[in-house]
Amino acid sequence: MRSTEFHRNADSLPPNVRTISRDDRTRTSGPGLRVFQKIADRLGLSVAERITILGEPSRSTYYRWLMKANHHRPIALSLDTLLRISAIIGIYRALTFLFEDEAQGMLWLKGIHKSPYFTGNSPLRSMLEGGLNGLMSVRRYLDAWCSGSLDSGTHGDSFKPVAECDLIFV
Repeated sequence: MRSTEFHRNADSLPPNVRTISRDDRTRTSGPGLRVFQKIADRLGLSVAERITILGEPSRSTYYRWLMKANHHRPIALSLDTLLRISAIIGIYRALTFLFEDEAQGMLWLKGIHKSPYFTGNSPLRSMLEGGLNGLMSVRRYLDAWCSGSLDSGTHGDSFKPVAECDLIFV
């Protein structure tokens, strides 16, 4: 329903705001959901965790989505759901980049962290309890780590923003 309102009001949006059409959502929803399913299998997520990450659709809706996606039938997920899938894809990509062994990545994802970003919780718990914002926060954290903006992520997780003295002009 949210995506319907989003598109219905698209004419009133400023010209610099881009929207995603129903055709684009239909084109990307099936493949995105199939990739999500494979990543969720790799992460060992329960059905309840998968449903939570996807924005709490009903169990029957979730299974209907999977049936359509797996049979390559048209499906148009909401923009919110597609953003959640995109976040999971980015998180998984970053974990495979940062850790040479998938088990290490899973240990990081499911382990308790002292970082203020996770407030004594695991990144997975932040993803499950924080909604879309929690997913995006974990993704941004991992993207920053991949780019070298964070320490190893395992020894205290002290995030230090780039300071002016760190900049070198060539």
